[in-house]
This record gives sequence, C-alpha cells and structure tokens, in this order.
Amino acid sequence: MSGQVSQLTPGAAPTPPVVPFGSERPARPRPRRPTHRPAWEEPPSKAGAVSKFVILAVVVLTVVFPLYTVVLTSVSTQAETIRAGGLVTIPGEMTLNAYTQILSGGVVTRAALVSVGITAVGTVLSTVVSVLAAYGLSRPGSFMHRPILFVFLITMFFGAGLIPTYLLVSGLGLINSYWALILPGAVSAFNVLILRNFFMGVEPAILDAARIDGAGDWRILRAIVLPMSKAAIAVVALFYGVGYWNAFFNAMLYINDNEKWPIQMVLRSYVLQGVSLPGGGTGTVDVATGVVTGLPVQMAVMVLAVVPILLVYPFVQRHFTKGVIFGAIKG
Repeated sequence: MSGQVSQLTPGAAPTPPVVPFGSERPARPRPRRPTHRPAWEEPPSKAGAVSKFVILAVVVLTVVFPLYTVVLTSVSTQAETIRAGGLVTIPGEMTLNAYTQILSGGVVTRAALVSVGITAVGTVLSTVVSVLAAYGLSRPGSFMHRPILFVFLITMFFGAGLIPTYLLVSGLGLINSYWALILPGAVSAFNVLILRNFFMGVEPAILDAARIDGAGDWRILRAIVLPMSKAAIAVVALFYGVGYWNAFFNAMLYINDNEKWPIQMVLRSYVLQGVSLPGGGTGTVDVATGVVTGLPVQMAVMVLAVVPILLVYPFVQRHFTKGVIFGAIKG
C-alpha cells in the first residue's frame, strides 16, 4: 500500500515496471556512421557496393589494359610480336632493346629533348604570364579592367583562323623556330579566368592589411596571393604542361626541319603513319640512323611520349578539386 501511495505522491518519481527475470531484451547497438560520410547519406547496400565495385573495375581495366599491352609489347622481342600477331598481351620473351635503340642518340632522343625543353620553357612562361594577367584582372580598380577582360572572353568564342595565324607567325620570323611552338598558344583565356576567380576569392581584409603595412602590388602578389593559390597555379601549370607536351599541330605547320620536331610529331609521322625519315631510305634500318621500324620500337616511342605526363599527374591530382572547382565557382 505504501508503494501505491508513493506512486501517487505529487513530485515523486514513477516506479519503473517490474520485468520478470529472463525476459529482458538486449539493447541493439546503434550502427556507427562512418566519419567520412555526411550525416544525411545512408550507408550503401551490399548490392550498391558490389555494383560500384564492378563499374569501377570495368572502367579501370578499360583504361589500364591498352597501356599494359603497349608497355608489354615495347619490352617484347620482334619474334614475340610475330607469334602474338601484333600487340602482346601475355608476357613472353622480353628485352629492352627497343628502349636502347630509341635512346641511343637518334631522332627519337633528339625529339624527346626538344619536347622536354619546349614543355619546361613554355609551361614556366605561360604560367607566369597567366598569373600576372589574372592578378591584374582580379583587381577591380586596375587599368582598363573591363575592356581587357572582355577581350579575353572574346578569344574563348572567336578565333582569327588558321591562315591569319600563320601569316602572323611568318611575319614575326618564327617559321622553323622553337618559339613557334610556344608563343602562338602561350596564354589560355580559360586558365586566366580560373586564376582570376581564385585570386578574387582571397579575403580582401588580408590585402587591405598588407597595403596598410606599406606593401605594394608586387609584394602582395609574391608574399600573400601566390602562397594562398598554390593549388590553382599547380593545376594551371599542369594544363599548360600537358598541352605543350602533346602538341604536334604547330610543329606540323611551322617547323620544316625534322631535327626540331617534338616527340609527338615523331610519334605521329614515324609510328602512327609509318612514314620514313627523310634520307632514311627503305627497308629495315636502326632507329638511331634512320627509320623507326618494328612494333616493339614503335610501342617504345609511344611509351616515351605518354609516360612522363602519367608520372607528373599524381603529384598534382590532389589540387584539382580545390583548384579547378573553387576557381571556376568562386567569385
């Protein structure tokens, strides 16, 4: 009776119901949400996880398998390619003779050195010019800000054409010059706009504080803006580097001396089209002295033209999300 009275007493805590021994239900543990998953996103089902794995595996195999066959063929012997009927997919007799031939001081070696020099000089020049142009256009009070920005935007949609460009390059005396591979495409309006939008995202209070301390535009750019924009600059530099390394059209138009051809022009002419080098004659000739022959040698040239960019890309990949997406949306 006292228990019943205590339950009815105002302000008293209610007595929990009595549960018979052995009938308790164990509490279910709450599933832990992965820390990397947003709160509103549910964990995927088993079917969804399996389907994602299968799709990604197919995509990876589609990308990796051609590269695998090219690399494997480049390190195979000529007899192995004949037995395989073309590209080698199963490892057999291997040798590095193809790489020894193309790197022995012939046309391919010279073209690779030309491509490295053009890519290095062109990337540095284009990145510096793009950074300076983007920083100037990102300052609202800069000289002729809107007209220059309008000119940059026009070049993204309209071009002068091939013949006027060739006449301009010829008028400047750049025919058969290495500068003809750099200057015509030295600045990309798209890359300048990416950098401009990124620079506009820098907190104005930081720049104002630097001006109050007596810093000029050059010092602000060097000491504040550039360190805060490493991601965007790295992405733009990669864009320029890939463009210079893969370019062959300017060499086909402006370079008449095959000794000044970049590696991509060698790949296009002597590997993909099977054209013999001038003065190489006909028949099977060593690469260092004349003609690129043999499927392993051709695949070795292709590997030499592709692998350098593949080695550089992983070091810049982590900057893509922060550099490109932020630069394209911010501002």
